[in-house]
Amino acid sequence: MELKDKIIVVTGAASGIGRAMCLRYAQEGAKHIACVDRDIAGAEETAKMISGKAYQVDVSVKDQITGMIDAVEADAGPIDLFCSNAGISIAGGVEVDDDGWQKIWEINVMSHVWAARHLVPLMAARGGGYLLNTSSAAGLLNQIGSAPYGVTKHAAVGLAEWLALTYGDQGIKVSVLCPQAVRTEMTRGHEDHVAAINGMMEPGPVADACVQTIRDENFLVLPHQEVVQYMRNKTDNYDKWIGGMRKLNRQFGNFDT
Repeated sequence: MELKDKIIVVTGAASGIGRAMCLRYAQEGAKHIACVDRDIAGAEETAKMISGKAYQVDVSVKDQITGMIDAVEADAGPIDLFCSNAGISIAGGVEVDDDGWQKIWEINVMSHVWAARHLVPLMAARGGGYLLNTSSAAGLLNQIGSAPYGVTKHAAVGLAEWLALTYGDQGIKVSVLCPQAVRTEMTRGHEDHVAAINGMMEPGPVADACVQTIRDENFLVLPHQEVVQYMRNKTDNYDKWIGGMRKLNRQFGNFDT
C-alpha cells in the first residue's frame, strides 16, 4: 500500500517510534495523520510538525479507543492505516503483581484487540484497510528480565497473525513491527541491556522499515535483520536456543526499569 493521500492513525505518537512514524508518513504524502497519545502535549507537538491532529487517548481504556476511531472517521474520513504502537514495559517475572500484569496486558495486547474489533468490520465493509501492530523482537524470541513484556509481546504477534489469516480474504492487510532496542523513553538508561546487543537503533530507521514493509505488504517488519537468524536458531533447535538464552539471563537477568 502506498501512503500518499491516506488517512492514518498512530498511537503512542508523542515521542519515539510513534513520532517517527508520523513524520515519515507525512513525508510520504499522507492526507491526514491522527497523532494519538495519553500525553496530549507530546501528541500536539507531533501534530504541529506535520499539520496533523492530536487526540488524547489512554489505550488501556476500550471506550477511549473506539471513541477516537469514530472521531477520526468523522473528522477526516475512513481510516486507511491504523498503527497500534503504544506500549509499556514492566521488569520482573511471575512475581509481578496482578495489577502490573493487567496493566501491561491491556496496553500491549487488548488495545490492539479493541482497535481491530471496532475497525476491521468498517474496513472490510469498504473493501479493505491496513493494520500495523507494534510488538517487539521479544514477541518472536523472548525478553530477558521481563516476563510481562515477553508474554504480552508474544500475544501481540499471535493476534496479528490471527488477524492476517482470518481477514486477509476481506482485504485487510496486517503487519507487525518487531524491533530490538530502539532509542526511546522506554529504553532510556538501558543502553547496555540485552535488547541492545546488536546496537540501539534510532526511531527514524524503524519508521523507514515500516514504510517499506507496508509498501511491500509483508507481514513482519524487522528493522534489525539479526532477528531473522535468531528466529531460525530457535526453530532449528529449541533446547539449544533456550540454553543460549539462559546464558544471556545469567548476564542480563537483573534488568530493572
